[in-house]
Amino acid sequence: MTRLSVNINKIATLRNARGGNNPDVIKVAIDCERFGAQGITVHPRPDERHIRYADVIALKRVVTTEFNIEGYPDERYMKLVRETRPAQATLVPDAPDAITSNAGWNTVKNHDLLKRIVDEIKSLGVRVSIFVDPSIEMVEGAAKVGADRIELYTEPYAHNYAKDRDAAVRPYVETAKAAHKLGLGINAGHDLDLNNLKFLHQKIEHLDEVSIGHALICDALYLGLENTIQLYLRQLR
Repeated sequence: MTRLSVNINKIATLRNARGGNNPDVIKVAIDCERFGAQGITVHPRPDERHIRYADVIALKRVVTTEFNIEGYPDERYMKLVRETRPAQATLVPDAPDAITSNAGWNTVKNHDLLKRIVDEIKSLGVRVSIFVDPSIEMVEGAAKVGADRIELYTEPYAHNYAKDRDAAVRPYVETAKAAHKLGLGINAGHDLDLNNLKFLHQKIEHLDEVSIGHALICDALYLGLENTIQLYLRQLR
C-alpha cells in the first residue's frame, strides 16, 4: 500500500504567526497518527520560519510511525539527522531563502556531494530519499549515489492535471518504472490534493509514499483534520 505522510510545516507556520504554542505542533503530529497518517514529515529551514529545530528534536520523541526530515544537506541539517536518526531523510536542493521546494536535484552534476551525504546518512541506519524531477537520467543518478528512494517532484503534474491528466502523469509513470527497475523505492510530493492524488496513485505502480502538507492542512480548515486524513487515505486505496 502507499503510505500517507503528513507534512506539518503549515501547523508550525500558524503557531509562529502569534507566538506561544497554539496550535501545538507536537499534539497535531500525535493526532495525525491517531487519525490514520502513516508518517510525519517536517522540512526545517535555516530561518526557522515554520518548523523549528527544537520541534524536530521533540517530534522524534513522540512520532511512532515513520518520521521523515526533508531539507538541504548543510551541516545544520546533518546535525539534526545525526541526533534524531529519523526513519527517512529526504534531500532537497532548496536555497536557504526558498519559499517552498521548486525543483529536483541534478543528480549527475551533484554526484560527489550526494554520494558523500548519502553514505554518511545510510551509515546512521537512516533511509535516504532524493527529491528529483520526473527524469530517467536524474533517477539513474540517484541510484549511482546510493539512494534508497527517490521522491518525484509533482508540482508540474498538479499544474497540468486539469488540462490533460494523461499527458501530465506520463513522465512520472515512465520515471517511476525506471526507478523500480533500478531497485529504488518511489515517493511523491508537492501540490498533491484530493483532486489529483487518486489518479496519480492509480497510474504509478510501486508508489511507496506520498508526502502532503499544504493542501491537506487547507482542506482540514473546512473538513476537520481527522476527516481530511481519512479522505486522503481513501484516495490511496
